[in-house]
Amino acid sequence: MDVFKNVRDAMKFAAAKMQKTNLFETDRMFCDVYGFEPGQEQSAHVHAGSDKVYYVIDGVGQFRVGHEAHDVGAGHAVFAPAGSSHAVRNPGPGRLALLVFMAPKPS
Repeated sequence: MDVFKNVRDAMKFAAAKMQKTNLFETDRMFCDVYGFEPGQEQSAHVHAGSDKVYYVIDGVGQFRVGHEAHDVGAGHAVFAPAGSSHAVRNPGPGRLALLVFMAPKPS
């Protein structure tokens, strides 16, 4: 496994759906890059035993964690603790790129 990677080189986007590119993965965690075109979303979901952190690389996303929702821009991070419902949407007009870290890795 390469231990040094360029996150921008890993960013991918597609009109059909949000894109995920894996950067790092072990038995204990994963770190991905998500690419959203305007209007794309990751529907609300829950990870019972895993914490997730979204870091906004580019763009502005609408994030919901539990009952709290905020628009979050580049340079900011969002924490979704284990057991909390969370969702992401790109309202546009530009692309949204996220660095996503999750531990422990869901089975």
